[in-house]
Amino acid sequence: MPGENLSRDEARERAALLSVEGYDVSLDLRSAVGDADGEPRTFRSVTTIRFRCNEPGASSFADLIAPSVTAVSLNGKDLDPSEVFDGARIALEDLAAENELVVDAQCAYSRTGEGLHRFVDPEDGEVYLYTQYEPADSRRVFANFEQPDLKAPFRFEVRAPEGWTAWSNGAGELTDGVWKFAETKPISTYITCVVAGPYHYVTDSYSRTFADGTTLEIPLGAMCRKGLAPHFDADDVFLVTKQGLDFFHENFDYPYPFGKYDQAFVPEYNLGAMENPGLVTFREEYIFRGKVTQASYEARANVILHEMAHMWFGDLVTMAWWDDLWLKESFADFMGTFGNVGATRFKDAWITFANRRKAWAYRADQLPSTHPITADIRDLQDAKLNFDGITYAKGASVLKQLVAYVGQDAFLEGARRYFKRHAYGNTRLGDLLSVLGETSGRDMTAWSRSWLQTAGVNALTPQVLLADSRVAELAVLQEAAESHPELRPHRVAVGLYRLTEGGALERYARVETDVEGPRTVVADLAGAEAPDLVLVNDDDLTYCKIRFDAASLDTLLEHLGDLTDPLARALCWSALWNMTRDALLPARDFIALVLRFASRESDIGVLQMLHAWTHTALDRYAAPDWRETGGALLAEGALRQLRAADAGSEHQLAWARFFASTASAEPDLALLKDLLEGTASIEGLEVDQELRWAFLGPLAAHGVADESVIAAELARDDTASGKRHQVRCLAARPSAAVKAQAWAQVVESDTLSNALVEATIAGFDQPSQRELTAPYAEKYFAAIDRLWQERSIQIGMDIVSGLFPALQDRPGTLAATDAWLAAHEDAAPALRRLVLEARDDLARALRAQERDAQAG
Repeated sequence: MPGENLSRDEARERAALLSVEGYDVSLDLRSAVGDADGEPRTFRSVTTIRFRCNEPGASSFADLIAPSVTAVSLNGKDLDPSEVFDGARIALEDLAAENELVVDAQCAYSRTGEGLHRFVDPEDGEVYLYTQYEPADSRRVFANFEQPDLKAPFRFEVRAPEGWTAWSNGAGELTDGVWKFAETKPISTYITCVVAGPYHYVTDSYSRTFADGTTLEIPLGAMCRKGLAPHFDADDVFLVTKQGLDFFHENFDYPYPFGKYDQAFVPEYNLGAMENPGLVTFREEYIFRGKVTQASYEARANVILHEMAHMWFGDLVTMAWWDDLWLKESFADFMGTFGNVGATRFKDAWITFANRRKAWAYRADQLPSTHPITADIRDLQDAKLNFDGITYAKGASVLKQLVAYVGQDAFLEGARRYFKRHAYGNTRLGDLLSVLGETSGRDMTAWSRSWLQTAGVNALTPQVLLADSRVAELAVLQEAAESHPELRPHRVAVGLYRLTEGGALERYARVETDVEGPRTVVADLAGAEAPDLVLVNDDDLTYCKIRFDAASLDTLLEHLGDLTDPLARALCWSALWNMTRDALLPARDFIALVLRFASRESDIGVLQMLHAWTHTALDRYAAPDWRETGGALLAEGALRQLRAADAGSEHQLAWARFFASTASAEPDLALLKDLLEGTASIEGLEVDQELRWAFLGPLAAHGVADESVIAAELARDDTASGKRHQVRCLAARPSAAVKAQAWAQVVESDTLSNALVEATIAGFDQPSQRELTAPYAEKYFAAIDRLWQERSIQIGMDIVSGLFPALQDRPGTLAATDAWLAAHEDAAPALRRLVLEARDDLARALRAQERDAQAG
């Protein structure tokens, strides 16, 4: 990654100097098929940029990452590429007031998901292309000024292999063998997009008539690889898309501004999705090859709506620099759930948000790398790492709290004014606070200082004084970590719950109040009947860690499954998980709660989250000498629930997957093998191809399935998805030679694609193979500095995070991590951040293990 960074100061200086009038970009992608003429495989990229300079005679630079540049001309004067191009930048000297730059380059197809990614489908040999740029990889495809505040209209044209279709942000048509696309509105470079190949393409349309009688017509399209076409439920994608367009038009009062609305589900995608206006890209895993639970459909709908919200928050109005990334991501994350509840069949999406999204935020906000929602982004490497749980989930949580604070109407009216005032422009924090202050009548400065400009998560604990079986006083205590001592204003609901004669745990009193400072008395609850449970963030209005008084905790440990309200139950599960992570609740006690009460969980998304947390509790937080016992208890409990679940239900499917992931004893592995071979069955459980791979993974990891069995399964499923599963299963086998090969493929070679790097890493590190992977801890620390310098930032992140020796959970690994950090104080800040985060997770695990051992 040397030479590819861009600092905030450089971007500010360039934005003050230049303004861009337009781009013409011509890409010749015919080289995508056939034999490559050397490595790397390249394509021709010709870019013309028209721009103004505020200081004639000044110097600046354009961005381009390419193997070679054929020609450069500035204002009609040819420049020597060897003199002006250094591999990442093109030097521009003696600029005029009005300028035209033409760059003819050979750019490289990508295998890492950054830039123009090229994928060869193993099923049929077809080639598929798509671009992915955020935050700064459009410069791998065409020369430009790669920063979000230098917006401009773009005109793309693409020469593609015969029989292909090409798409871009604007509508396109094929003329004389060239796909020519309509000029875009002024947009940032990172949201331009090209998709090309023999994609399966489905169309629909959306129409809306406004109050003034005008009608908006939006052509809709959805595409995927031909091999996935039999599984593509485009009708459901279009249903959610139309529901979202209705919802956002009703609430934003600003017509969708980008013409068509295509959605491309593409292979080997690093992200969930990307909000390219008019051409949104998604990871193709959102097309389900087998049976999945409703939680998967809800998650897909959330992503569709998240990206759609970006058409306004991020594309129409864009942050000036990555410091204010939250201006788009926090809003889109909030709007994804807000829209799911308001427009689609997923009316319980706030439960998923409370249980899943906020867990991501809570973890990120307690890492040493935590940062304010409005972050200090010094350069592009900082920006890449800030697509995190703070920017997305904490930001969305804070916006949910803001809606409770100012009211939904004021919040949405602020959004409407924001769009109209800043359309096609760039903004900073103050621009949003200004409109919210106007519409709410509240001072947003203090709120922003507490919530957007400080880091850390507060804990709220109820303090209950009783007299004569009634509440004499109920107060909420607020605490903060020493490292981030800010106490914040919280708008919360406090709920009182009691056990009924029928055994249900139900709410009988609720009060909304503002919590400020270390102790807040909730006067309106004085005199209420004594509760069995006090829930201090009932209805999940604010962002905090929920704690319990002693009586409430005792109630939950005995009656968690009796809570009738699913959101309250999800909040309590989340609070208990946070206590486990904080070494306040032994891991074995959390596992016992799951074994006792998870079978009564009605919300499938919460159940699947509990399964994931339970794995972490066992593998990372349980005392080492209890892991075998705990694993046996989990496998036994999972099998019991699998057999008890309603035949064919999504709960049965969730328990089947959980059972497979916990199986380690010979009888359990034998059952998985029999289910695969069809010699055993469980009523209602369809062992489709995806479930087959889920069963084969543990069989490979425990040495029951060898290479020939895995090869036979690939023969059954010789697809791109099957190849990823095969690679993961091969790397999971319990052999020193296998681990050495997997390590070499990822660390010593860069031939694997991003998806296969990810699959190999997933197979390499198995909780049951700690001894096998122990030798690689030392190798990891010896390699990561070199890898960070040699690999793209995405692959570097995958390797540094994925291969950290987290399962070597002993003080010696912590010491080795500290030694590396001490010896590499000058390493790239982004690399140090990843290692510091992994160190913090390891230290947390060791504290939790110590607490769990005390419970033994």
